[in-house]
Amino acid sequence: MESDRQSIRYSARLKRLDDSFYKGCSYVHWTFCLQDRETGWLSSIHRESLLSEMREWLARYHLCCYGYCLMPDHGHFLLIGLNDRADQLAFVREFTRAWNHMLEPLRLSRQAFDTVLRENDRKSGGFADLADYIWHNPVRAGLVEDWRDWEHLGSVLPGYASLDPRKAYFRDNFWKGYQDQAD
Repeated sequence: MESDRQSIRYSARLKRLDDSFYKGCSYVHWTFCLQDRETGWLSSIHRESLLSEMREWLARYHLCCYGYCLMPDHGHFLLIGLNDRADQLAFVREFTRAWNHMLEPLRLSRQAFDTVLRENDRKSGGFADLADYIWHNPVRAGLVEDWRDWEHLGSVLPGYASLDPRKAYFRDNFWKGYQDQAD
């Protein structure tokens, strides 16, 4: 009986790629959902607290977030490693723990979803398409008519607080900043 419970618990977890896919200069789209798709947590105050925690963990694990979008029942994050010391799985463990603490009594689902972008995905326009998909999430959900009106989205690059994907020069400035950080 106990072994049946253990196998059910194990099979309920999503399979991940080998840890090496989440280290170094990897590109990964993470989706964190609230347990039972609960809502009621999203506010400007909560967003700022979450971003403060995220900045700390991104810097510690040598990562940046090209784009994020917080929704009433989930959040999307497109993370990129800055150097060979980057570790997205360690970031996700710490970030999840911190976020769950802020959400109490709500909780995140047991495991975040991830999509690792391979080099071909990034070169064929898939990266820009994915970022646009993340930022346009509130439009698809009917929360705003123009994605730029959603206050709970952005980009986080340690040392570059003023980056804003709503600005025409965002992409050029992000990649210049990324190169500065990655060197």
